[in-house]
Amino acid sequence: MTYPILTAEVRFEQDIVQVRQRARQIASLLGFEAREQTRIATAVSEIARNAFKYAGGGKVEFIVEGQSSQTFLTRISDSGPGIADLPEVLSPNFRSQTGAGMGLKAAKRLMDEVRIDSSPDSGTSVELIEHFSKQMPVLTPAELNQFLDNLARQIPDDPYSEIQQQNQELMRTLDELRQRQDELVQLNQELEDTNRGVVALYAELNDKAESLQRVSKLKTSFISNMSHEFRTPLTAILSISEILLNRLDGELSAEQEKQVNFIRKSARDLTELVNDFLDLAKVEAGKVTVRVADFEVEDLFSALRGMMRPLLPQSSAVALIFEEPAALPTLTTDEGKVSQILRNFISNALKFTERGEVRVAAQMTDSDTITFSVADTGIGIPTADKTRIFEEFVQIENPLQSRVKGTGLGLPLCQKLAEFLGGSIHLESILGEGSKFFVSIPIVYCGDAEKDVEVPPDIRKNTLFPSDNFRENSQNLPPKILMVDDEEVFRYLLKDLLKEIEIDCIAIEAASGEEGLQKAIEHQPQAIFLDIVMPGINGFEVLEKLKSHPATCNIPAIVVTSKHLSAAERDRLSGAAAIISKQNKSRKQAAAKIADALIEVGIKSERQKEKLDL
Repeated sequence: MTYPILTAEVRFEQDIVQVRQRARQIASLLGFEAREQTRIATAVSEIARNAFKYAGGGKVEFIVEGQSSQTFLTRISDSGPGIADLPEVLSPNFRSQTGAGMGLKAAKRLMDEVRIDSSPDSGTSVELIEHFSKQMPVLTPAELNQFLDNLARQIPDDPYSEIQQQNQELMRTLDELRQRQDELVQLNQELEDTNRGVVALYAELNDKAESLQRVSKLKTSFISNMSHEFRTPLTAILSISEILLNRLDGELSAEQEKQVNFIRKSARDLTELVNDFLDLAKVEAGKVTVRVADFEVEDLFSALRGMMRPLLPQSSAVALIFEEPAALPTLTTDEGKVSQILRNFISNALKFTERGEVRVAAQMTDSDTITFSVADTGIGIPTADKTRIFEEFVQIENPLQSRVKGTGLGLPLCQKLAEFLGGSIHLESILGEGSKFFVSIPIVYCGDAEKDVEVPPDIRKNTLFPSDNFRENSQNLPPKILMVDDEEVFRYLLKDLLKEIEIDCIAIEAASGEEGLQKAIEHQPQAIFLDIVMPGINGFEVLEKLKSHPATCNIPAIVVTSKHLSAAERDRLSGAAAIISKQNKSRKQAAAKIADALIEVGIKSERQKEKLDL
């Protein structure tokens, strides 16, 4: 609905001032704020001035439009020549040399809306629109009539008063601009200070990040180097306890056997902890080697069934159930790591389940993924702790927790191993009812795979046997075997293993790399057992010096180490006849590895010699 309020003519220049006065008066009576009144009055006077200047005069209409949502509209029309190239004049890039078009630009900035209609035949019509704010009341026809009466009683001020008011408004505007400028200067200063603080904070964060990276590298390097220091004494404890329990050096009393069994159990527990810790560190450092091979879920479950059943006590009220896999494809990934994840899940489930069952299953998730699950009827996990249990060294407080052994490393290791294989782990659990762990693994591993080998492929390629050694063997003289290791206990175990596999030899010991080099030149042994991590000259340097010296270059060296070797380190040991790990599941396995390595370098046991003689 349209409510005409006032119409005025612009024929003389002083009419522009009166139109401006009326615009302010109407805006004030309608309820617009003082700043809005000034904007409206200024826009109206600018367009009225254009009508007078370019068309010789015009008509100004003040109107209220709308019913529920009202607007104040001022229409200024003329019968002039119109505005040539109106789109260009209104474009943001328009630059006027004479000032033409500036009034329109000013009005567009001051008003909510500006509508322009211009043509050479009908002149120009400009509508200036200002919307009522939400705080302004909607005017009824009766109120508008009262409004018109009030407006009629108001006599316009003389032009000088209007100019004076304009000057006052200009002064107020200048003061506001100056205040805004001061505020902007202060704000810019605060922003500069903040930016300096942010830059300093980023620099500090970068330093912290670099420091954390250095610490992480140092931690990984420390763990890698300390693996030898951890594992060697543990291997020695286990090996010596096995010698004692097998009565190789005489009978034990019942109490002594009990004590040695305690020693062996503690050593095995500590070995398990060390292995978990080192495996986790290797995964974090990205140094885990994936051995990709084809295997069936059925075979994996069969192996796990055999490994895990011994963990169940004879009087256990818990059943370990492996569901038969149905129509599952062949997996092409690292079977050992998948088995390690499931062993950990099953072991935890058995620890925290006092009665009921532990159920292991596998099913296809989609065409590319298989999901293994281990469900138990145990104590369950509180909702708040479902994320925490995958953090390192975290164990949930529970009365049953105090009765079972754990380090809090198993689940974090499983999670990282699953991610390393391209999979993921998730958990469902209800406190007091049980838990169900899931691990989803791609059927085909898509990453880069490497293969660790214990013995270099071409053992004899870099190993020539000296004629003197063969001559000595041909005369049925015992071979000389040099053992270079800073650990006296390992040299003792190695000599004991040589006795067990019936190697009749002259054992020569060296407690350091320097002593080993000296004795190798002096005694010319038929084989050298060489440790890697030693004080002074390490095993890498000893091997290089052996191969570069004319007196020892043809003596086969068998590397025996508990150090996890990288690909680069294996390259440095390419001159070795064999590489044997000190970590073995049993004494029998260790003896077999030693015997195989000696056979490769031409040294046979008495039993093997007898077979050849026959």
